[in-house]
Amino acid sequence: MQRLFATLSEKDKRRYAGIEATKLGHGGIDYISKLFDIDPKTVRRGLQELDLADDPASERVRKKRWGPETRD
Repeated sequence: MQRLFATLSEKDKRRYAGIEATKLGHGGIDYISKLFDIDPKTVRRGLQELDLADDPASERVRKKRWGPETRD
């Protein structure tokens, strides 16, 4: 799960965390937030995004950030 999570975009990470938390039921949000080292609010936001019928930002994905060694 953690290997897959690391490869996802920011939006997909939130949604994936939300799905996994839902599968666990009670206490799932706290467990998943600790497992993926993310804020519980991020998991809740992912759950809210999953409930949206139409994703308003479906085409928007942030570019990966480069490390300091690649900057000018």
